[in-house]
Amino acid sequence: MSRDRREDLLASLPRHEAPVVLVDNGSGDGTVDAVRAALPQVTVLPLAENAGARARTIGAGYAGTEFVAFADDDSWWAPGDLARAAEVMRVHPRLAVLNARVLVGPEERLDPLCPELAASPLGTPAHLPGPRLLGFIACAAMVRTEAFLAVGGFDSVVRFPGEEERLSLDLAAAGWDIAYVDAVTVHHHPSSRRHDRAARQAAVLRSRVLTAVLRLPVRDVAATVAEALRAGAPGRRGLLRALPDLPAALRRRRRLPASVLADRRLLAGDPA
Repeated sequence: MSRDRREDLLASLPRHEAPVVLVDNGSGDGTVDAVRAALPQVTVLPLAENAGARARTIGAGYAGTEFVAFADDDSWWAPGDLARAAEVMRVHPRLAVLNARVLVGPEERLDPLCPELAASPLGTPAHLPGPRLLGFIACAAMVRTEAFLAVGGFDSVVRFPGEEERLSLDLAAAGWDIAYVDAVTVHHHPSSRRHDRAARQAAVLRSRVLTAVLRLPVRDVAATVAEALRAGAPGRRGLLRALPDLPAALRRRRRLPASVLADRRLLAGDPA
């Protein structure tokens, strides 16, 4: 999925080895026409407005393949690793999401989140190819399309960023697994067209609050709101941005199994 990053796309799209579905989130910079002219082999699905991460759900439904590998407009999978990841998914039938390792920039620095994923407190069960997770990095994920769509994919409430949390909780509740596999690699060269830090923090906190309302116990909702308030101006901005979507989140609210909540507490270091 992409929005208003035409030049990034024109650089990254030729790097993909598999057929590409580009879902454009209402770009106003000529992205759709430019990609269609330069890369006619790419399937472009233009949306009239910005659907956030739900664009990936639209793309996955259109693709109709057994697996879908996500990429952002500034990321791509290493040569040969799409096929390698798909084979890992086939060998592990309960694996819904494979999270690859991420190398950042031309210098190929390991994304600082990857060591945390590799050291997941949830361990490495024998039936998985790597540490079990309760979250993932969307631009470095291959999903089992059946499982992804069965739990609704990325939704229209949380949108972006932070969209992975609700999906991960629902996959776990449905009995699916997520694992980190550092044998496959995604390259990420962050775009220069990025929101400033405060704006991104506000957006992340908005998503965190809405995810809590959608799936977490009331005490966790209250704790998430308190966390946002402690974050100062970005947190207050995030809360205000969450308000219009609260009715939809409450309508879709669903209780998670105790086992999933216990895993979440373990990852948070909460003994309660």
